[in-house]
Amino acid sequence: MFLRQRLFIFIFLVCLAFCLGLACHYFCANEPGNMIRVGKIEFDLDQLDADGLRGPPDGKVALSYEFAIPDTQECKAQVIGIDKTVQFMPGSRGRTVKGDDECLCIGSTQQKNFRQVLYSLAELSYVERIIVCDFE
Repeated sequence: MFLRQRLFIFIFLVCLAFCLGLACHYFCANEPGNMIRVGKIEFDLDQLDADGLRGPPDGKVALSYEFAIPDTQECKAQVIGIDKTVQFMPGSRGRTVKGDDECLCIGSTQQKNFRQVLYSLAELSYVERIIVCDFE
């Protein structure tokens, strides 16, 4: 009986440690300025200042980013509710569109609360990745 209780406590503590580790990883990885949020934002937010601009003081520019969403009015409405800078490019593939049923989206970091906008986009289940848009 005593051995069974110890085994239960041991398993409980291992599970607790595992859950705490996951929680710590999630919250630590999602601090503002970190490179990846939920594994979807694939560029370094530290290169941007508080206004969402990067570059030398006399030549700062905004960063454009791209991502793909299902080509439906519902998804487009949800995205525009999060990101007021987003432009939809149906028919364009960019580097994130995989199929004909997806729509390319391009946004800009030159907006208020750009970090939170990116984090909210990354939390959408249908957004797989957000990358820098180089307009190639």
